[in-house]
Amino acid sequence: MDFGLRKISTFVEETFIEGGKATDRPVRMVIVAAVLRNPWAGQGFVENLRPEILRIAPHLGTELTKRLVALMPAEQVEAYGKAAAVGTNGEIEHASALIHTLRFGNMFRDAVKGTAYLSFTNTRNAPGALLSLPMIHKSETGKRSHFLTANFQVPDAPAADEVLVAIGACDNSRAHPRLADRFQDMDEMKRELENA
Repeated sequence: MDFGLRKISTFVEETFIEGGKATDRPVRMVIVAAVLRNPWAGQGFVENLRPEILRIAPHLGTELTKRLVALMPAEQVEAYGKAAAVGTNGEIEHASALIHTLRFGNMFRDAVKGTAYLSFTNTRNAPGALLSLPMIHKSETGKRSHFLTANFQVPDAPAADEVLVAIGACDNSRAHPRLADRFQDMDEMKRELENA
């Protein structure tokens, strides 16, 4: 992993009570985040990001996926997502470059047998900023019960010339989901238009 990897942080959250009511089963979220040197830092505007994407993204995707499925076995994953934050001396495009490539995302998607895209955030932030990692169901994109967000922070990252890259998964829906899937809304709205 010769791409300036400084550290890997993992976060595990289990929710047992929500809204004053116990969950049917705990809602467990896992995030694995890597902090690495921004490969484009100090170079000014770089037109072609592809060489560094090809050098880093597959290895980063493989390493984060390996660590996440060690904490949450692939068959337990119901929802997933990704996030990247670049430090203040970088461009948001630098964060985006490392996660918006199939060479990164397919490692995770294939490992957990997902078919949906990985929902995402890409931002510029200072060290210790609260970061959000959104998730959706790994194969049913309209399943609102699995529209989830995990919040996490790494106290010393991303530094100005770093990028933080994370993947996350959940083994359940939100606690006590009570919203219909978006496909139900679409059917209802279609019928309303037909009956108008």
